[in-house]
Amino acid sequence: MKSNPSLNHTQWDYKYHVVFIPKRRKKVIYGALRKHLGEILHEMAKQKESKIVEGHLKNDHIHMLMRIPPKYAVSNVVGYIEGKSAIAIARNFTGRKRNFVGENFWARGFFVSTVGLDEEMVKNYIRNQEKEDERLDQLKLVYIKDEEEEKSPSGDS
Repeated sequence: MKSNPSLNHTQWDYKYHVVFIPKRRKKVIYGALRKHLGEILHEMAKQKESKIVEGHLKNDHIHMLMRIPPKYAVSNVVGYIEGKSAIAIARNFTGRKRNFVGENFWARGFFVSTVGLDEEMVKNYIRNQEKEDERLDQLKLVYIKDEEEEKSPSGDS
């Protein structure tokens, strides 16, 4: 297998860190939807000759490391994945048989950055994001506890 994908006259290795969120950042990515959303996103990426190299679903956002060929604009691929996955979600998880104008699952925008030589760092960040969020939450709790102890009057006089 080749180390880099190629087109007829181009060898490429474009990778992007992509993040998108549900509309109004609702915490809706859980249960049956969470189990099947990965499959849906991988299938949509494949239809645009792209690949999700690494991904992580949180209940209010998605992180992906994607490989997208140079013949596609990143915004077109991400827009396609958001649009088609929203249709699949509406059909499979909300019982809609047809799509109605203006019905969206994902927020309109997204975050994207290129991944250069730091690919392993980005992969690790995506893989360990939940652990990192928990660690940061624990630090906040310790900080709040320390502040409360400083504010409380001490009986030592």
